[in-house]
Amino acid sequence: MRPRHSLLLGTFLLVAMVQAQEVQLGADVVSRYIWRGTDFGESMSVQPGLYLSVGALTVGTWASYAITPPGASANEHDLYVSVNLGALSVGVTDYYFPAPGGAKFFNFDGGGKGAHYLEPFVQLNGPAHAPFILFVGLLAYNDPDNSIYLEGRFPFEVNGVAMEVTVGAVAGESAFYNTGGTALVNLGLSATRVIPITETFSLPVFVRYILNPNPRVERSYLVFGFRL
Repeated sequence: MRPRHSLLLGTFLLVAMVQAQEVQLGADVVSRYIWRGTDFGESMSVQPGLYLSVGALTVGTWASYAITPPGASANEHDLYVSVNLGALSVGVTDYYFPAPGGAKFFNFDGGGKGAHYLEPFVQLNGPAHAPFILFVGLLAYNDPDNSIYLEGRFPFEVNGVAMEVTVGAVAGESAFYNTGGTALVNLGLSATRVIPITETFSLPVFVRYILNPNPRVERSYLVFGFRL
């Protein structure tokens, strides 16, 4: 029987849209799309998102579309669902890569051949007086290596500028992350500042320094973006 996780997530999205108690929408424009230490597309990208909440349940869709060549081959459109259990959240993300000439949406083949990658995840949020975010995700479907990604994020503030340190690693050999074994892949420092434009509109802008020290990559990035 063909897997139906994307159809289920899509159904959750439609149901949540009708029953939603909270809706968030927006988009980022970034100079590069860097995901967990990897550059997807070598291009500026637009990244829209729509998030719907019903009680403890959140359903969302997020995408990244390159706006300069050759990045179209790295386009991405995801669905996810999560449940908030207080400090702990659990959920699953369906990563779909609609590359031109690539696998079509209803191709649910496994073994690295299909269009979808399914990642169950767990996230722990620290208290307000000592904030942190710990994330663990397992690529449980369509990744022959069943790659495990672990990440810690540590927010703080300096003179009104929101800062965050990120440390991310892959636990073992992974073709998806291009690692030969356990490796750090995502070391980062970000800064976000809100710039007032009018009395009713402000523009958040951010800069992110990202280093992938994985011996197979060894590359750094400096990303600029803004959020609408």
